[in-house]
Amino acid sequence: MSKPLVQVAIAILLHQGKVLVGWRHAEQHQGNKHEFPGGKVESGETTEHACRREVLEEVGIDITDWHAFDSIQFEYEDVIVHLHLFHGIVSDHQLSDIRVPWAWFKRAELQDLNFPKANQAILKRLYAPQVIKISEQITLLKTLAEQQMMYWRVPVSPEHLLNIAELSVEQLSRVIVNVSLWKELNPLQQQAIAAIHLKQSQLMQLRKGDLKVGQRYIAACHDTESAEHAQNIGCDAILLSPVLETLSHPNSDTLGWEQFSLIAQKIHIPIFALGGLQLADLAKAQSYGAYGIAGQRSI
Repeated sequence: MSKPLVQVAIAILLHQGKVLVGWRHAEQHQGNKHEFPGGKVESGETTEHACRREVLEEVGIDITDWHAFDSIQFEYEDVIVHLHLFHGIVSDHQLSDIRVPWAWFKRAELQDLNFPKANQAILKRLYAPQVIKISEQITLLKTLAEQQMMYWRVPVSPEHLLNIAELSVEQLSRVIVNVSLWKELNPLQQQAIAAIHLKQSQLMQLRKGDLKVGQRYIAACHDTESAEHAQNIGCDAILLSPVLETLSHPNSDTLGWEQFSLIAQKIHIPIFALGGLQLADLAKAQSYGAYGIAGQRSI
């Protein structure tokens, strides 16, 4: 006897780097576990409309701007669930309308909560190491600390495609490549890669709906306009630079920590501070609103 297939809409609600989480009652399917807002898609209803309705009914707020985030199918002993994920931003004026027991958690804290097994892929997508190493040498991937990813900053070439082919799926899961190189990979490599990098010029050519559902995107931004655009089209994270003066660009204009903080206050997806930073600067960067840091020479 075949198992029933249930279509479910799930909302990933974001505010100032945190994610909204609730609790499933014991009598519910997969009860006594943490959960993201959402529920079954009703007949004649689109998945996005279901997501908006469920958030309004459960959480008490009406979010009108959604981004398709991922699509996951998971088989339990009694049912198959197809999760349609969307993420949206909660504004400051909506915070007071959020009902109990919904609460905000930092992304790193999500790993310690008791979610249903179907949500493990969501948690993996939401969490990212706090340090990004930038390098043109793929061999440095072997020396990375466990809490680091690498942005392999190289152009498209036959040699670089061969280098990618030599990496395992586990290694690819820690590598970021620019969208130009990503497009040349085979489907398995594209799926395994940690994130797709967008230069600011590439970012500003994209609009909402252009990003591939199920892929993590990290955009390079240098000002408020580009950072807000990255968030508005559904990017997962931002590399915001240059924070401080760098050896490679000694006379370039820098943001400084105060301007970095002003931009961070307007952005609800993770921001990695980039430019003139060392590992010892991680705590300072986070005090100004960064999720993590990125760098080339000193990371």
